[in-house]
Amino acid sequence: MRFLLVVYDNDNVNHFFPVGAGYIASVLRNNGHDVKVYNQDIHHYPDQHLTSYLDKNYFDAVGIGVIAGYYQYRKLLNISKAINGSSNRPPHFILGGHGPTPDPEYFLQKTGADVAILGEGEDTIIELMQAISNKEPLNDIQGIAYRDGNKVSTNPQRPNIIDIDALPWPAYDLFPIEHYRLLRYPHASNSDFSLALLTARGCTFTCNFCYRMDKGYRKRSPEGIVEEIKYLQKDFGITYIDFSDELLMSSKSRVVELCEAFINAKLKFKWFCNGRLNYATSEIVRLMKEAGCVFINYGIEAMDDQVLKNMNKALTTKQIIRGIEETLKAGISPGFNIIWGNIGDNKGTLRKGVEFLLKYDDGAQLRTIRPVTPYPGSPLFNYAIENKMLSDTEDFYENKHINSDLLSVNFTNLSDDEFHESLMEANTMLIDNYYKKKCNEIKIATKNLYLNNDSSFRGYRHA
Repeated sequence: MRFLLVVYDNDNVNHFFPVGAGYIASVLRNNGHDVKVYNQDIHHYPDQHLTSYLDKNYFDAVGIGVIAGYYQYRKLLNISKAINGSSNRPPHFILGGHGPTPDPEYFLQKTGADVAILGEGEDTIIELMQAISNKEPLNDIQGIAYRDGNKVSTNPQRPNIIDIDALPWPAYDLFPIEHYRLLRYPHASNSDFSLALLTARGCTFTCNFCYRMDKGYRKRSPEGIVEEIKYLQKDFGITYIDFSDELLMSSKSRVVELCEAFINAKLKFKWFCNGRLNYATSEIVRLMKEAGCVFINYGIEAMDDQVLKNMNKALTTKQIIRGIEETLKAGISPGFNIIWGNIGDNKGTLRKGVEFLLKYDDGAQLRTIRPVTPYPGSPLFNYAIENKMLSDTEDFYENKHINSDLLSVNFTNLSDDEFHESLMEANTMLIDNYYKKKCNEIKIATKNLYLNNDSSFRGYRHA
């Protein structure tokens, strides 16, 4: 059967490799299906282009996966109009990802799609396509919701794929890796080629603002990861890996086994990952540095112990400070992720976050503070529903969540205007600090150029 995977445009110059779509493409092809990828992201096609493409080319099914962001939601609605507007509309329009999974009925009704895959989709998509091919009913397929006329039925959740080492690698050859590898990460040189790769699925923690699409934590073998990195280096010249797991630093022992595998295999590459500061000991971060790590993206979230407790972060400010200091001491840049507006937040807790960032930020990335967002499926979303701050998923997407840097739900005692004014003042300070550092860097380079005859200088506009 012919299957079209749509990769939507995020309106960026360079795009993140769609790892999830890569896995789906791989299992579909391995099961005999003809898979095509529609790269709206690369070519910036207008949505109408997809309608024209479907009019000219027949597919048995078309699929698209989205996360739960305001931009992605609205993009999905426009993509859905384009698909449904085709005179040659595929008989099965399939959704997947973090967006539809918590409330598939809403997404199916809103988009006109036929099926939503709930949770990870590799096993589900094969069973679904088999049923479509044989014209079989869908009521026995675990892990989907589907439309039957105007009614939506939701089947039982499918168990997680336990042995994720058994999954084939993403179908890299079906995607324009020459484009995706140009994405820039912290401390990447102009000659680096970067790509995302997964070492595990899931997360071992339960923060109140986070929605877990798949429960539990499952890791790949270090040997399999090493082989995939070697393949990416050989076939695509990759020199920088974005380990895009929800949490690579899931335990000290996991970090050690991965780093030792990279070192023992004599792999030479830069990499970054998502980390936990309670695991960022001197020994761990020094080993990560030795294995090639240049950046660790930390979920700090708040610099107040009570707020951290309220959000079930399982982290203290003492652990945060100690971990950041050890990371910087090891020569690795930390990524500082702080959100504000959770239960218990106030102007004082915002000030603590700003002071922390001003003290420790090494300028590797521009870091600002965003308001907390209660995404559907998260404990914070349920709290908002219970306290009548939100009515349902539609209220969240259509009325409240209009931009990730604006309030969707106010959990503080401040008015919305006071909240935004406080956040504006805080981020203005952080922006001024970042660009002051960048200005000083170029002034130092200018001084070295003219006073020390620095012939390595490549020009003020060299990127």
